[in-house]
Amino acid sequence: MAEAAIAQAAPAAIGDSEFDRDTAVVLREPGVYDIGLSAGWTILGAVNGGYLLAVLGRALADALPHPDPFTVSAHYLTASQPGPAVVRADVVRTGRTLSTGQASLFQYDDEGREVERIRVLASYGDLDSLPEDVRTTARPPAIPPLEHCFGPEDGPGPLAGDSAITDRLMIKLDPATLGWALGAPSGKGEMRAWFGLADGRAADPLSLLLAVDALPPTAFEMGILGWVPTVELTVHVRCRPAPGPLRVSITTRNLAGGFLEEDAEVWDSSDRLVAQSRQLARVRLG
Repeated sequence: MAEAAIAQAAPAAIGDSEFDRDTAVVLREPGVYDIGLSAGWTILGAVNGGYLLAVLGRALADALPHPDPFTVSAHYLTASQPGPAVVRADVVRTGRTLSTGQASLFQYDDEGREVERIRVLASYGDLDSLPEDVRTTARPPAIPPLEHCFGPEDGPGPLAGDSAITDRLMIKLDPATLGWALGAPSGKGEMRAWFGLADGRAADPLSLLLAVDALPPTAFEMGILGWVPTVELTVHVRCRPAPGPLRVSITTRNLAGGFLEEDAEVWDSSDRLVAQSRQLARVRLG
């Protein structure tokens, strides 16, 4: 039923979606872009890290000669807030198949001084030029059909950690990783879900930068609720996603010293692994 509803909905075209409007950067001068960070992509008041990565990813796509992110590594230095921001991008190297750039996002403090929020180093290429061969032992995650999974709208009230970003996403969580919302976390560092944008916009390489960081933190299913701020996030985009909802699987094997890692895989409707990521995040204990 849910899959049919998605198929019948009039999807937003790429460029017309809220995601595209809210990640659009305006060129001020070579290498300098202005943007207003939208409050619609916040989690517990802080701007989502995947949304921020997409903002910088869009600026780098404009600054570099190649169109698609292949690998993007970001260090989150200070928490971003909704409002005006500046992205400064530099070309590090250009080659025949890959180009590399760096970019930083800045906001202003109460005294008008620039504060760096996030710094990115990325390599871009052309996903359409890659060979078709696939040799892998990876397998798509075992997630129940979409109509047997649950999102925020299916609960009796707001879920713990509910934030503005949930209105812009189509997330249907695997019931096996939903214990935290019912007060009975499994204790396992796992989170799995169907994923898409709520307005039906098709997935593309830029939206994959959001997808890897859009699910509830694995810490929730380990019995730890609250903000889990990202310290570092690296994303590898492997191929252009096929139409249809994505499946996202995130696992954590080690929480120690107040930090955990999250390893994410994103699979498309044709069972191709389209993106992978690893992030280090801080856990607020106690």
